[in-house]
Amino acid sequence: MAGPSPESDTSGWPLARAARWMAPLVVAALALGGWEWSVQHWEVPHFILPAPSRIVATLIERRDELGPAWAVTLRTTLSAFAAAAIGGALLAAVFTSSRWIEASLFPYAIVLQVTPLVAVAPLVMLWIGMERLPLIHLVCAWIVAFFPVLSNTAVGLRSADRGLRELFQLYGANPWQRLRLLLAPTALPYCLAGLRIAGNLSLVGAVVAEFVTGAVGDESGLASLILTSQLRTDTPLMFAALTLVSLTGIAIFFALSGLSYLLLRRWHESAIQ
Repeated sequence: MAGPSPESDTSGWPLARAARWMAPLVVAALALGGWEWSVQHWEVPHFILPAPSRIVATLIERRDELGPAWAVTLRTTLSAFAAAAIGGALLAAVFTSSRWIEASLFPYAIVLQVTPLVAVAPLVMLWIGMERLPLIHLVCAWIVAFFPVLSNTAVGLRSADRGLRELFQLYGANPWQRLRLLLAPTALPYCLAGLRIAGNLSLVGAVVAEFVTGAVGDESGLASLILTSQLRTDTPLMFAALTLVSLTGIAIFFALSGLSYLLLRRWHESAIQ
């Protein structure tokens, strides 16, 4: 009798999954350890390159500065992401319902995406007014995050099986039934992929918008803190703010990846391990 095939042997799955999670952590530990040792060994001044331990100490000691700035950046990021997710998905559905509407509007969405944000931001500042900095940051971040959701969802809505389309038409399904029962489930993996991209792009857009506007006061986020720390040669604070930006991006990516896994794990090949 033939033994079990390698494909049916799942005994190594937990170990493989653990190794997949541990490998990046080991690399990070080695990199941070080497960084710490190099700075201490060669006595590098902290205003040139602070050690990881000093960055952690700065995160704790100056949390009163970093916390409110992080909250401003996070609020802009999440608001822009929500607007991009809702607007991109709805407009993709409209594009799918009418080829003429898609042909008329999609080129402008592309123009909005390929134009550098630093070139668009001054116009947004002029039209909205500098007294409404949070809205300026929101619009700039939305511009960056909107297109991936729109394009991926539109592709997904167009990817439904032709035979199933004809079957729905044969049984007289109305447009809402076709969208809810056929097109939306088909487009879900594509839409989730677009959301994973848009999540981190909204953070990038929020940070770039803060750099461009030079926000101060209650509207100043992490980018503004980075600018001021650069002017004061406060490198540990600069690295602490950059660390918060990176950790926020990582958290957003894993949160959206977890959401994608929860929604797709029982039926879609991309989430079945």
